[in-house]
Amino acid sequence: MQEEVAELRHKLARAAQLLLFKHHMHPGAKRWELRRALGRNYEQVLRALDQELSKLGLKVKKVEGGDADSDLFVVTFKEHPPLNEFRTFGWRIDDMAMLTAVLAHLVVKGGKAPAKEVMQILEEKFPKWRVQAGIDRFIRRGYLSEDDKGVLYIGWRTRAEIDQQTLVGLLLGKPGEKG
Repeated sequence: MQEEVAELRHKLARAAQLLLFKHHMHPGAKRWELRRALGRNYEQVLRALDQELSKLGLKVKKVEGGDADSDLFVVTFKEHPPLNEFRTFGWRIDDMAMLTAVLAHLVVKGGKAPAKEVMQILEEKFPKWRVQAGIDRFIRRGYLSEDDKGVLYIGWRTRAEIDQQTLVGLLLGKPGEKG
């Protein structure tokens, strides 16, 4: 019995390490990494970790990839932080506005739009150099992705960190409501 508890604690610690610390370009871990590190019962370990993280206001979230093995698991906030406690985490307010505008446009367009179209919209309010630098930064950080044809898509990090329905609801002036 004690061996099982010790093994579960070890697996919980290993799962937390994989999900909380960046070990590749992105935070989190892919399904195949978790299966390899934690064994076949990795989903049970993730549920137990989620229960523990819940006490801290965090949760384990799955971001679906192209196939089951490429699903990404990350740790995010359990609830939206209250506006008066919100921190920009080093972001400039105009960069946050730019990302919000891009995401709103992409959500309305079904998750993708030509990069030129998005840039034209942003260039109405921001200098061209800032728009290009912002788009490049959003792609590097995973909030957007771009294909070789110049089409922007909602990125993995947006799917992990941003409630798109709530974003649309807020943009439509319906705070607290989902789109």
